[in-house]
Amino acid sequence: MGLILQPYQMSNEFFMKALLYGQPGIGKSTLAISAPNSLLIDCDNGVHRIAANHRVPFLPVKSYDEVLEVLASKDIDGFETIVIDTAGKLLDYIASYIIKRDPKMGRKDGALTLQGYGVRKYEFINLLKRVSLLGKHLIFVAHETEERSGDDKVIRPEVGGSSGADLIKELDLVGYMEAMNRRRTISFSPCSKYYAKNSARLEDMIELPELKNGEANTLMSTIIEKCKLALKEESEQLKEYNRLLAEQESAIEAIKTVDDANAFFTGLKNFKQIWDSKIKVWAMMQAKASNLHLTFDTKGKCYVQNIAQSA
Repeated sequence: MGLILQPYQMSNEFFMKALLYGQPGIGKSTLAISAPNSLLIDCDNGVHRIAANHRVPFLPVKSYDEVLEVLASKDIDGFETIVIDTAGKLLDYIASYIIKRDPKMGRKDGALTLQGYGVRKYEFINLLKRVSLLGKHLIFVAHETEERSGDDKVIRPEVGGSSGADLIKELDLVGYMEAMNRRRTISFSPCSKYYAKNSARLEDMIELPELKNGEANTLMSTIIEKCKLALKEESEQLKEYNRLLAEQESAIEAIKTVDDANAFFTGLKNFKQIWDSKIKVWAMMQAKASNLHLTFDTKGKCYVQNIAQSA
């Protein structure tokens, strides 16, 4: 069996990698842990800020060694989602971990050296790979910060230098949360105001529900299910697209005469359109017509025999 797969052979198995960031107190952690069966890696000592009825099992992080230990243990097997809150604080723990292993990676003030930042970047990328191999959803929470370019201001996640760029490359979703006229929203579509990413093709902006009277906290679970459904539908549509083109290619190969060509052209009126299928079928038909020395008469809307070429 070959190693190369066709696009329609993609697995429907989907493990989301996302980053949620925004204004303080807007509910980032609560939204993150609404993903299915979450484990909270609490790097920010913030679990107490989550409503008691929405809290999930958590690791109160004191060192990066603890994070690695939990990720390597059987204790994590029963969870479907890993939530890291916050990404910036996790990077602080990784920095301490690096300096502890090799003091030359740190400065006297406790900050990393230039080489140390390179090691941190490598360690962070390895963490992403480690969680991916576990087959779980991964959601980062981050604070927001402002980045200026001349007179322009852009809001971006506070993750930490180049590590933020490395993280965003690996993610399916980056959502910015804000409050507008007492409505809390999350947007996944990038704009001039803030960073965002929407590889999962969700709606541009989603309003966050106000959870009252013991309502279940499920929004991220719903978003993940939408993404899974969209991937499944795209896969089925791609199969149908390829089947349709193969079917029409066979029909075009069977064309031998001008009457055959015109019969096929007449049938194109009822041809199913999926993406660019009509364009591709028309291109195949034109190539066939050229081989048979046929010319399409745009006035008569039919093929005619090119006598000079067929002679």
